[in-house]
Amino acid sequence: MAIHQHRIGDLLWRRFVILLPYSWLLLFFLVPFAIVFKISFSDPIVAQPPFTALFDHSQNLLNRFQGSLNNYLFLLEDNLYWISYLRSIRVAGISTLLCLLLGYPVAYYIAQSPPTRRNLLLMLIILPFWTSFLLRVYAWMGILSTNGILNSALLWMGLIEEPLQMLYTDFAVYIGIVYTYLPFMILPLYANLERLDLEIHDAAADLGGKPLQVFWDITLPVSVPGIIAGSLLVFIPAMGEFVIPALLGGLDSLMIGRTLYDEFFVNRDWPLASAVATILLLILILPMMLFQRTQVSSTESNP
Repeated sequence: MAIHQHRIGDLLWRRFVILLPYSWLLLFFLVPFAIVFKISFSDPIVAQPPFTALFDHSQNLLNRFQGSLNNYLFLLEDNLYWISYLRSIRVAGISTLLCLLLGYPVAYYIAQSPPTRRNLLLMLIILPFWTSFLLRVYAWMGILSTNGILNSALLWMGLIEEPLQMLYTDFAVYIGIVYTYLPFMILPLYANLERLDLEIHDAAADLGGKPLQVFWDITLPVSVPGIIAGSLLVFIPAMGEFVIPALLGGLDSLMIGRTLYDEFFVNRDWPLASAVATILLLILILPMMLFQRTQVSSTESNP
């Protein structure tokens, strides 16, 4: 009897633990997304809230359906939004690649360092998070400005004759995004590379394997899950980034985060902004589904 009660209690506890994250996702993701998705089928009005009700019983079903798709049809007709989407994908993709190229050697070096030095290096990677995000972006404005630290240093060394225009350019946007999200690439890579058995490297070297071949055949496959996780952690927030392009890229930095902000707070067109946000979410779900499928395949092949 006692064993049976213990099993029931253990089963209830497991279900409770599983229920917590699902409840969190339901409350803070699915419900807000359902509200935004509902608003995307409304029409903008000068009122509070600034959109019509989803179901207007004064119209027939066909008219309500055609009217509800107006926001999505407008996105297909106006090139502004697709340019914003494509530019955001390009900036996020290039930034992710730069973070990978810079973060992989750093993560590998930290993983191969002695444990005492490893903790110090990890703390240095996490240290920028102790400072306000806005302060760090504003600091880059001071570094990249015409009279900033970088231009002053280049002039002092005689490498340039006049200040370079670095602020309010794509270069500044890439610098800001890579600087901000580089730790999100390093930490997952470090978690994978730390489990790498160095004896396998020694065995491969004894068998005549060259360093590049050992890296390609052993190190890189082990770190693939970390590469995918780090790339998603960089690509997804960089895709919808608003602050960095607005401060470092200037008015000409057209990304979907800035477009979304303008539709919500400048144009006050909440239905159209909700449609933009819905399509953005669908674009971001694709790499997440790819990562999930990769994780499942990896688990099935390595039980």
